[in-house]
Amino acid sequence: MFTGIVEELGTVAGIDHGDDSAVLRITGPVVVSDAVHGASIAVNGVCLTVTDHDAEGFSVDVMAETLRRSSLGTLQPGDRVNLERAMPADGRFGGHIVQGHVDGTATVTRRTPGDRWETVELTLPASLAPYVVEKGSITVDGVSLTVASVGETMFTVSLIPTTLDLTTLGRRRVGDTVNLEVDVLAKYVERLLARGAATATDPRAEAKGVAS
Repeated sequence: MFTGIVEELGTVAGIDHGDDSAVLRITGPVVVSDAVHGASIAVNGVCLTVTDHDAEGFSVDVMAETLRRSSLGTLQPGDRVNLERAMPADGRFGGHIVQGHVDGTATVTRRTPGDRWETVELTLPASLAPYVVEKGSITVDGVSLTVASVGETMFTVSLIPTTLDLTTLGRRRVGDTVNLEVDVLAKYVERLLARGAATATDPRAEAKGVAS
């Protein structure tokens, strides 16, 4: 599990594409300082498993499902990526619950600068819209953010100077694709409510309740 607090801007050192997979080599000396084989590191919000590492970086395998769901398949050598190690049990919970399981992608549609901050507008996929609410949490390229506003097909986030300087979001341009992970708590609540409604209207469930 992660918290969406980016620890380091890494660099894609190389990428080896297979038929439906890829191997990424990423430079990131901070996140490999205590890495072991099999450790989890979030790359632009995608939880990946370390298969090899040295003092400067690490390698990960990226499977077809990840390539389909995320923007990792478009990465090129030299691209910067947001990196975060898995949260230690005794660590501070600085962001929100982030699984590193990307739900989909969005496109940057507008950037509006302020004096020291910036508002970024992004598309909102219809499948994810029910889980995005004003002042709720969302993960964009692995960064824990608060939703500033939300519409039917878009939402906005406000980026402070630290986020602009220390993550890829300060470099994203209009038209760029980013990874989204919605708040997993919203998905669990939806699932539980749906099951509760189905049980309440199922005569077999009612009969079972009486018999017991």
